[in-house]
Amino acid sequence: MKNDDISYVWTDKKRTFLGLPWSFTRYFLTETKIITRKGFFNIVEDEVEIYKIDDKKMSFSFGQRLFGCGTITIHSRDRDTPVKEIKNIKNARKVLDMIDGYLNAERDKYGIRGRDLINISDTEDNN
Repeated sequence: MKNDDISYVWTDKKRTFLGLPWSFTRYFLTETKIITRKGFFNIVEDEVEIYKIDDKKMSFSFGQRLFGCGTITIHSRDRDTPVKEIKNIKNARKVLDMIDGYLNAERDKYGIRGRDLINISDTEDNN
């Protein structure tokens, strides 16, 4: 089911019991997108364009720390996925650094900076 036209820079499965990748949830990172693929018989894919990311958070529960896993929570301006969780992955800090690098590259490519991320409807509501 892997499409050879897409070059992934990182991929991992959601970790379950004892940090083992026994899950039908898979995460992919390209230079421009974060993709989540869930399911075995019926597969559902969800994408978030990296340049739409507004905020990122990383968390480590006690069990995750025991097995070297973490969760990355992404808040974006994507209409159908405003919050995306990349749950129970190995090397979460390294993955977050990769996302930051591609996020900065995409923002430079499109000339987007912090002031450009303000939602115009929010500023109009305040007036």
